[in-house]
Amino acid sequence: MKYLLLCILFCGFGMNAQVVNKTDSNRVKPQDTLVIDSGRKDSLQIFKPTIYDYKYHTQFSEKKIFDTVFTHNKTFIFSQYNNRDNFGRIQFANIGSGFNPLVFEVNTEQNLSLLPTNKSFNILGINDVKYYDVKTPTAAFIYHNSVSSGAELQSTYTQNIGKNFNFAVEYLGLRSLGMYKNALASNNNVVFSGHYTSKNNKYEAFAHFLHQNVNNQENGGISDTDLFLSGNSNFDNRLNIPVNLNSSDSRFGYRRYYFSQQFRPFSSEKFPFKIRHTIFHQGNKYYYNQQSAEPYYFDEASDLIDYPLSSKKYSKNLSNTVSVLFDKENFKLDAGVRHQLIKLGIGKPLPTFLNIPQELSENRIGAVGDLQIKLWDKIALNSNLEFSNGNEFGTFLRSQNLMKFEPIEGYFVNAKVNFQSASPTFNLLVNPSVYRQFNYYLENPANETITEIGGDVNLKWFQSKVFANYFRIDNYTYLDSAATPQQSGSGLNISQIGGEATFSYGNFHLNPKVLFQSAIGNKDLLPMPNFVGRANLFWQGKAFKKAAEIQTGIKVYYFTKFSSREYFPVLNEFILPNANSQSIGGQPIADVYFNMKVKRMFFFIEAQHLNTTFMQNKSFTAPNYPIYDFRLNLGIVWYLFS
Repeated sequence: MKYLLLCILFCGFGMNAQVVNKTDSNRVKPQDTLVIDSGRKDSLQIFKPTIYDYKYHTQFSEKKIFDTVFTHNKTFIFSQYNNRDNFGRIQFANIGSGFNPLVFEVNTEQNLSLLPTNKSFNILGINDVKYYDVKTPTAAFIYHNSVSSGAELQSTYTQNIGKNFNFAVEYLGLRSLGMYKNALASNNNVVFSGHYTSKNNKYEAFAHFLHQNVNNQENGGISDTDLFLSGNSNFDNRLNIPVNLNSSDSRFGYRRYYFSQQFRPFSSEKFPFKIRHTIFHQGNKYYYNQQSAEPYYFDEASDLIDYPLSSKKYSKNLSNTVSVLFDKENFKLDAGVRHQLIKLGIGKPLPTFLNIPQELSENRIGAVGDLQIKLWDKIALNSNLEFSNGNEFGTFLRSQNLMKFEPIEGYFVNAKVNFQSASPTFNLLVNPSVYRQFNYYLENPANETITEIGGDVNLKWFQSKVFANYFRIDNYTYLDSAATPQQSGSGLNISQIGGEATFSYGNFHLNPKVLFQSAIGNKDLLPMPNFVGRANLFWQGKAFKKAAEIQTGIKVYYFTKFSSREYFPVLNEFILPNANSQSIGGQPIADVYFNMKVKRMFFFIEAQHLNTTFMQNKSFTAPNYPIYDFRLNLGIVWYLFS
């Protein structure tokens, strides 16, 4: 907190920018810096920046302005440690310790890489890294308080050097002790990014370096749930509740060097071709450390093998892509070839009788393509395809197709058809452990194939949206109740349908969101709640002689009771429940909040899980892992435009 106050005092003078209204996006409009004539005889002109002078984008997206509008969705974003709307997930008791996913979704960051599910919720992929274009030096700070002890601070500094080059530095540090024994979370990441465009606009380059660490103590959940459910005041101090693991922790490191450049060899608009080259190296490392073998995982000495207590897994990907881009305003086609050198390995070799290799590696050759078409400002099509093949991890094929169109003015439709056939996530292919039963090698697995069909319809009435998705998963790869990887011999079908709207009366607003889902066939392989919903009832208006804007209200989050998968710390994955596993859900989670905006500073203050102040907490994030008790949650966001 002291560090935050020092940053505020040091950087908070002489900042000024305008705020614009936001509809469905914050895409840049054709305004630019205001030029004001001073009125003097020497014709001195004063350049006063506006919000349109402060932009960001990812490499392949349109530029957007910094979003400084106080919309209702921000209470779902900046009250979360990963600054994302986590609808369809339920947070563990300590921030920085991940989520239990309640809704099926495809995570493409797990393709041909090692990424444990519970380490993935704050990871920045290539398409998540932001590049900036600002007229003056710009900084942003996002602060979250922690559970029990610690804090989280994310800071960004970016500056243009001339008109053609921008650099940015971003750092996030999180440390939260938690309310239970052995639950410390310690996450950090650093991002350096740069974007350069030549004066004649023929050459453009993007580069970034990213290093993230997601480190957590692992307590395996509480050892006796009856102590938690009994209501005994001796256990109101959660440190008094025994846990299953006392000396274990998991660590995940994610590092990437990325460089992309494109060159337009012809000046004439008749030949709108560009040559694009992209190279990156990404390394993922996962460690599971113990000071001693945990009795929770074994009964006798024969259950252990001669192997270090601390185990390591890693994956590496060196990717090199060359393509040719035909670039017109309403038609873009990018096609090229890609070479990858991919490795998957473990730290120290396992005993030979287990027949588990120390490293798997291959050279992959493939092709990539991307097509973008815009018609009559009413229809937009984006279709991309990637194919590669290797001797070790088989064939990879991904096709993503998205169409956006406006059949009637004010009504927008997004339709998607996606297909992916890929090796199961590397975390399920191999694992080393001192515990005999947790060593495995999934040899020659079939490709996991996912077909996704869906879309959403955005209506002008009540700012409403209706969405539906259908998934078919063949060769679904999962971990059974013994934490052993398995593949399903028949398909798993999942249907989802839901909607969201905002109803307003004066300054009062109601924003509900619901999702219904079901699995058809093999539903026991992926337990999920049939219903997930939330409602946000709030008042929003000006205050303090219009110097501030206030949001205050109540949020309720709910999902139906179901037999959830269990969290398994050794792999940081979720495994099927055993016969005695408890169900979770069926309990509302109510938060009361007071949010305020003053100029470009936002305050998010909420009493989380307030209903546990007058009723006993009987809610769980996952079996044996109680959800957080009442806590005062604080988030602060500050944009500084000098």
